[in-house]
Amino acid sequence: MIGDGRLCYGGDWNPEQWPAEVWAEDIDLMRRAQVNLVTVGVFAWSRLEPTPGRYTFDWLDRVLDLSHDGGIRVALATPTASPPPWFSLAHPDALPVTADGVRLHHGSRDTYCAAAPAYREAARRIAGALADRYAHHPALALWHVHNEYGTSCHCEHTARAFRRWLAHRHGTLDALNDAWTTSFWSQHYTDWAQITTPRATQYLANPGQLLDFRRFWSDTLLAAYTEQRDLLRAANPAVPVTTNHVLGDWVPVDHARWAAEVDLVAIDHYPDAVDGGAEEQTALAADLARGWARHGGTPGWLLMESAPNQIHTAGRMHTKEPGRMLRHSLAHVARGSRGAMFFQWRAPVGGAERFHSALVPHAGPDSRVFREAVELGGLLADLAEVDGPVETSIALARDAGSDWALRHPGMPSPRLDHDTEVAAAHRALWRAGYACDVVVPGDRLDGHRLLVLPALYLVRDATAGWVRDHVAAGGHLLVTYLSGVADEHARVRLGGYPGALRDLLGVRVEEFHPLAADDRLPLTGGGTARLWSETVRLAGARAVSTYVGGVLDGLPAVTRHDRGASTIWYVSTRPDDDTHGRLLTQAARVAGVTPTCPGAPPGVEAVRRRRDRASWLFLLNHTDRPQQVPAAGVDLRTGAPVERVRLDPGGVAVLRETAG
Repeated sequence: MIGDGRLCYGGDWNPEQWPAEVWAEDIDLMRRAQVNLVTVGVFAWSRLEPTPGRYTFDWLDRVLDLSHDGGIRVALATPTASPPPWFSLAHPDALPVTADGVRLHHGSRDTYCAAAPAYREAARRIAGALADRYAHHPALALWHVHNEYGTSCHCEHTARAFRRWLAHRHGTLDALNDAWTTSFWSQHYTDWAQITTPRATQYLANPGQLLDFRRFWSDTLLAAYTEQRDLLRAANPAVPVTTNHVLGDWVPVDHARWAAEVDLVAIDHYPDAVDGGAEEQTALAADLARGWARHGGTPGWLLMESAPNQIHTAGRMHTKEPGRMLRHSLAHVARGSRGAMFFQWRAPVGGAERFHSALVPHAGPDSRVFREAVELGGLLADLAEVDGPVETSIALARDAGSDWALRHPGMPSPRLDHDTEVAAAHRALWRAGYACDVVVPGDRLDGHRLLVLPALYLVRDATAGWVRDHVAAGGHLLVTYLSGVADEHARVRLGGYPGALRDLLGVRVEEFHPLAADDRLPLTGGGTARLWSETVRLAGARAVSTYVGGVLDGLPAVTRHDRGASTIWYVSTRPDDDTHGRLLTQAARVAGVTPTCPGAPPGVEAVRRRRDRASWLFLLNHTDRPQQVPAAGVDLRTGAPVERVRLDPGGVAVLRETAG
């Protein structure tokens, strides 16, 4: 829906890696698969600017002309994620430095420091040259700035930029010393020059410094993006601009904050679970992207990269089973993506990612992968009418700062992780058949009956007010352990946990009891507690379940506090998945929320999108057995009306439902 109303389909095309005679074959194959958008030039800086200031655009001219003649639109990338060798040799001070003080060398991608003036100048120069030449090319549908912002650095350029950022954020050294609690371990600063990046140190680094450094890098990378974006927009304001967000705990980017600066939120998603976890991760990634787009006020989001036929696990590549690529792609579209894009179009013969999956694999078009690519292209063409938001009444809060703060090594347990808790709550809802919106604290909650806060560790006063306003308006609330414990500077709120939310929850937590990896505590009513437990005292709430045995025997594990029309739950542990699912299902039912498709059997994902009186129901069978689903409408793949849907093993269906 970038330019011509169709769902986007295609991926990264790297013609500079191939002789020109392959290009025409690629265009023919793309038309066969109904590809309509390709990303070009992501890693082509050395081919576009082989020496400083000398550009060789002739090959790119031919590629864009060929694409246009073939009816294929182009997302033209700025190649700034991979500087050419001449840049690194000319500006060794712009190479990244690790926290240990080791300067890395050229030879891979991302060999730059985004705070280095020479790098920023060179990036603006190549972006400006591309804008001057291609801003009005008829093939151009989208500008794709950089690739997967996420590289950090500890060089002197960074240290100077960090000090400037801190001065702007805190204003005075007194305010910074207070925010960082520098009276601890004699860290009080008396001059800005004394502050550097959080390099590797003897023991535990200052948590406030680490948290601010992640925030600083997010803002620094954002500034590098907006510099290029502004050049591209100025050349032709009609062409949208974006960058592709990569997900992962190593990425120092607050995606929600960035969302207001792009014309389209774009993500790359590569699940790493081989079993059904890949489907759960896919749903969460899509909901995150949709939530960022909603937060930033952008008109939508796009799956910019995914792997056609492989799941990249920690130790090996797992080949996706037949039909899985289509299901993963459709799951993203169901949850709002404007299409399905892949890395990459054609598998290369060499290079570091020569065995990364591709729509045209090493075996060529006479392959299962390409045949499935053709099938997917046909399906996406059939879904052009689908529009409208995902239907849901549950909001799940995710906060980048809480995730970063909980990663400090001085926490009570090394296994605490905000994003893992978000994923656990999302997984429980997904398995129970509930769709949800992932929101940023402070977002509007119109229409959301239930708000879930998983380990929302950092809670500003304004955020606590946001939660109270939701409850005062009759909304329901479920809060897990380690929420509201600290303020925005990671300073612990006194008086008992969970700090900022204590009175609202009707509980007071006196002590933490972290659990070992293999510890399990029984709970009344069935199920077990894992990872964490607490000494919970009731202060208005009542116990729903209690711990059994040990020092917490008989003490509350899960509580319920009824306030007016609202019900507020507190969960002081991570229950096992089944118990977690039952608890969230109970909270949803009390809130008056029903599953998307109540009759769908386990393993069948159901997502509904609605616009005015029109609605579309997506059904994805993630099991290896045929399934029957009580749903009626017109099957968009066949055009036939159905009263009950039969899904083949691994099958999918999209229904245009009858207006009610």
